[in-house]
Amino acid sequence: MQASISGLCAAIGLQAHNMKALMRITAMPDLWDTLRDGTFAAAPRYRACAYLAGVLRVLLAVALLVAFGMVSIAGAQEPGGWSSDLNVNPPASPRAPKTDGAGGTTVIKKKPSEAPVPADVSKVRLIALLTADGQRIDQDLTWRVFEEATEPRTSGKLISKHTEAAPVLTLKPGTYTINAAFGRANLTRKITVAAGVEATEPFVLNAGGLRVRLAPVAGGMEAMKSSYDIMTDERDQRGDRRIVLVRAKPDTVIRLNSGIYHVVSTLGDANATVEADVTVEAGKLTEATISHKAGRVTLKLVTRQGGEALPDTEWNVLTTDGQTIKKSFGALPTHILAPGKYLAVAKSQGRIFRREFDVSNGQSIQVEVMRQ
Repeated sequence: MQASISGLCAAIGLQAHNMKALMRITAMPDLWDTLRDGTFAAAPRYRACAYLAGVLRVLLAVALLVAFGMVSIAGAQEPGGWSSDLNVNPPASPRAPKTDGAGGTTVIKKKPSEAPVPADVSKVRLIALLTADGQRIDQDLTWRVFEEATEPRTSGKLISKHTEAAPVLTLKPGTYTINAAFGRANLTRKITVAAGVEATEPFVLNAGGLRVRLAPVAGGMEAMKSSYDIMTDERDQRGDRRIVLVRAKPDTVIRLNSGIYHVVSTLGDANATVEADVTVEAGKLTEATISHKAGRVTLKLVTRQGGEALPDTEWNVLTTDGQTIKKSFGALPTHILAPGKYLAVAKSQGRIFRREFDVSNGQSIQVEVMRQ
């Protein structure tokens, strides 16, 4: 203890003789006994005062040491003890986010947790190819997934419909019927799904494109309403063709399966038609140009040549052999007709009036039927 007091006194600047006296005092059992016995009696008064000042300095230093010791003990309390609201450890600086080379901050988004896939299902990715060489279709696809049919010549229940280019299906083990449609090109086939696997099912559509153009028509009639129908080349037992698409517009690309098709183009709304067979190749665009020959005819029922057209007239245009080409109603119906000979029949107020007329390519005429 004396060594500790000696060091403490040296730290606070006490003289050597004061230090010795202080050590004697601290070694005695009672300071007041020392004073009573006259230890300081022989010392001059000023020396006694110095001794007392040194003692007070030591006591003050000890008090300060005790106070700092309590603060240190409080800072070292285990969690769960009392708190002094004094944090002796400086707060850790937040870790700077990683940045890219240009100085921007890289934000790492937390990936959403995916629900686990049950062991008794599988994931099947569907992809569509234009041709067998692997050219993939990445837009305008429609997928339909059906359950296996329980009865022959029937389709199963529609399970789902997808418009993504390559949808991923979660399916239970079994057999399914899948239809892939790309415009009018499509393919339907069955797939068998095993349990707990991931597979890719390619659908080779062997699809191509068809664009029908309309050549200029004499007389500027190419701006009239025109359309064309697409039918299969093959005929059924009754000799009819299956219709693929009706009233398609010229200069529009139609997606079709590869094969031969029968095209019927119509200019106007009557018999100005042209028929042709076209071949569509897989992965290619086929262009067909159709040339029409036709004339424009306006019908009018009059009481005199060059007179006003009578309203509420029912019209029927026939071929010379009696085949009906077009029926209409009104004062001035206009039709586009193929070149040839025709018979115009007008019905007004219960009476019927007739007149034959000819149509030439590129010609625009008025056919007046006299009401006599």
